[in-house]
Amino acid sequence: MSIITPHRSRTESGFTLLEVMVALVIFSIGMLGLAGIQAEGIQSNNTAYLRTIAMQHAYNISDLIRANTDDAGNVDSTFDNVTSSVGSAPTSCIQAATGGTPDCTTSQMAAFDLYHWKKQIQDTLPSGRATIVNNGGVYEITIMWDEDGTGATGENCSGNSATDLKCYKLHIQT
Repeated sequence: MSIITPHRSRTESGFTLLEVMVALVIFSIGMLGLAGIQAEGIQSNNTAYLRTIAMQHAYNISDLIRANTDDAGNVDSTFDNVTSSVGSAPTSCIQAATGGTPDCTTSQMAAFDLYHWKKQIQDTLPSGRATIVNNGGVYEITIMWDEDGTGATGENCSGNSATDLKCYKLHIQT
């Protein structure tokens, strides 16, 4: 005698192709979001790096101005109305290895320091420029660079990165 069993429909288990596709789309969107966050982080890190370099240059020249007080106190100071042009290398004022003193006046030493400072700015900052203005013993040091890589050349420090360079200003009193 045979027993007839009722026909049961099979239940499928596991993922359907549609569920897998939806999961892949969600995963892809998440990965794109992570890539965007990483790109923003890299850009912010580069911005912070350039600003730190500019700040170091400003503090470096402020130390050089203070160290060369004989020249900084003069009316025609080497550190007054400085522009970005590097110019030709001045007389070398590096002290001899034997402990001898350099054969330079304070003005020559200031010109030597200033030349190397401006050269470093051009070498370490994109489109790096600098100015120094003496306003009655208060020096305004301005470091400028193309932070966003837009090819900007303006020096108005307006904050418009399409036309003006990014600026860092430091005021010191001697």
